[in-house]
This record gives sequence, structure tokens and C-alpha cells, in this order.
Amino acid sequence: MPLTSLVMLTRNGLDMTRRCVESIRRHTAEPLEWIVVDNGSTDGTVEFWKSMAGVKLIANEDNKGFAAGTNQGMMEATGDYILLLNNDTLVTPNWLAGLFAALDRDPDIGMVGPVSNHVAPIQRIPPSEWPPPERLDAFAQKRQQELAGTGFYAHKLIGFCMLFHRSLLERIGGFDERFFPGNYEDDDFSIRTRISGKRLWVAQDVFIHHEGQGTFASNRIDYKRSSLANAEKFRAKWSTGLSACEMDLRGYNPSDIVNREPLFIPDRHFIPLKRHPVSIGK
Repeated sequence: MPLTSLVMLTRNGLDMTRRCVESIRRHTAEPLEWIVVDNGSTDGTVEFWKSMAGVKLIANEDNKGFAAGTNQGMMEATGDYILLLNNDTLVTPNWLAGLFAALDRDPDIGMVGPVSNHVAPIQRIPPSEWPPPERLDAFAQKRQQELAGTGFYAHKLIGFCMLFHRSLLERIGGFDERFFPGNYEDDDFSIRTRISGKRLWVAQDVFIHHEGQGTFASNRIDYKRSSLANAEKFRAKWSTGLSACEMDLRGYNPSDIVNREPLFIPDRHFIPLKRHPVSIGK
């Protein structure tokens, strides 16, 4: 069975990280290579990771942000597949098998993601359907049975959970680190995936619970201010024709950008992965 490199970032929020890890252990049969990038936690998170056998830990002294941290983790990945998963998630039965099936359904698909609750509308199920915590697994299993194999091509995917072949990194590079500390780096990654000729897929039959903005909240980071600042960087990079406020409040159409960029130009679109001085341990 192919190896999947699970790359997870943490910055404090130990309790939600414990819940996430427990759900992964309970619901994942496939072999995983655990790669954790910690961005300067001070609440015992680093010690928690050090206590777990088989975890490759990259411990940054300060917060390098989501894009840079993810790139650090992906540089250490040796698996055939790379899975990016936020630590404010709870996975459900057969989640990874469902994502694998979605990724392999079409050779033109470059990246897949699940549906969830606290996520952008493209991957969000209606609030009226959100299950209470005690029914999360049963809800996900029922959805998997009733919607087996269903999904849709998306104009972008949200970075809380992404699965792709490692060959995608060779094709488009990593995340753009200008989007610090977080927001819009997943938009950028999705757009570059599509410009390279690959498609995005949302697996309707895979539901993963997402607490939403968990790291921002646990570290008292102003999510709206960060989002608006990165919207301006995104607008400048891709010449969206919209102001940062318009983009952040009302959204934009990623396909407009993709349609303007008919060819993948390495000098413009490829983001090389680069190393940062860190402490790496197991």
C-alpha cells in the first residue's frame, strides 16, 4: 500500500491537536508518515509531539506561517501521496480511503478535498445538516454510503485538508510564502494547480469536522485583518481587477484568473521549496 506523508502544522492549541490525533489514530488504516511542523508553541504542544513515536518533528522557534511551515514539512516528505491536514479537524471512518478513491477517479485530477462544516461555501454542507459531536462518525458513515463516489470539480480547494500526488510538487512547486501568516495561500496553490493542467475535486462522500480558524483563535491572531492583508497581496499577484475589500467580503471567481493564464510558465507560476534553519527530531 502506498505511503502517505501527513503534514500538519501546530502553534499552540494542544487540546484540539490531541482530539485531532486521536481521531486519526481511530479512523486511519493506511500507512502514514507523520511530519509535524510546530511554529513556536508554548503550551506543551512540542512536548506532546516528542512523546509520540514515529513523528518527524520540525520545531520552529517562532511562527513562520502556514505557507512556509507547510513547505518545510513537504520538503521532508517521502510518501507517494502528500496530505495536508489542519490540527483543528476531526477525521471520520474511511476518510482517507474516500479521498484516495476521489484522487484516482480521473488522471486529470491533481488535488482533492472533503466537505465540512466550518469552511468556505465551496466545500460547506448546510448548517442544518451539521451533526452534534456524538453523532459525527455515524453521520459521516451514512453520508459515505448514500453519496458513495459522488463529488464535483471545484474552482478552488480550502487548505484545511488537501490530498495530492507528490508529483504535483514537481509540477507547480510549494506554497507561496508571501501569504503570511495565513489566508489565500491555498487559493494560490489551487489556481497554480489548475493552470498546470490539473483539476480539483471535492469528495461529497467524505466529511471531516473542522473547528474553523482554530489556530487563529488559540493564538489571538486577528483573522479578518490577516485575511484582508493577504487579499491585497493576492490581488497584486494575480491582477484580479477587484479591491482587497471586495475580494475578502464578496469573493472572486478563480476561473477568471485561470482562463487568463493559458500556459504554466515556470518563472511566473512555479514556487521552489526552500529550507529554513530549524530543529528536526523524531
